[in-house]
Amino acid sequence: MTGIDMHSVVALLEDLPEEGLVRGQVGTVVESWAPGVYEVEFADDNGKTYAMVALKGEQLMRLHHQPVHQAAKRCSGPMHSLFSRFSP
Repeated sequence: MTGIDMHSVVALLEDLPEEGLVRGQVGTVVESWAPGVYEVEFADDNGKTYAMVALKGEQLMRLHHQPVHQAAKRCSGPMHSLFSRFSP
């Protein structure tokens, strides 16, 4: 997967029972070990780390908190986006 950098917020794409992690848990990239291999920190709402795991990019999805340039070009506002999904 491309687009993963230091401090990227990512979601886990598969269960990792040996680490106590399940698909969908959110973490932060804190190190890049090799091309496509990242150390991800998983922390609770209080900031306490409960897992640190080296993961392959294929196991992760980068999350975006701002509009992505390509997606932003397709719509002219939030209501347009909502209604365009339901228009024939």
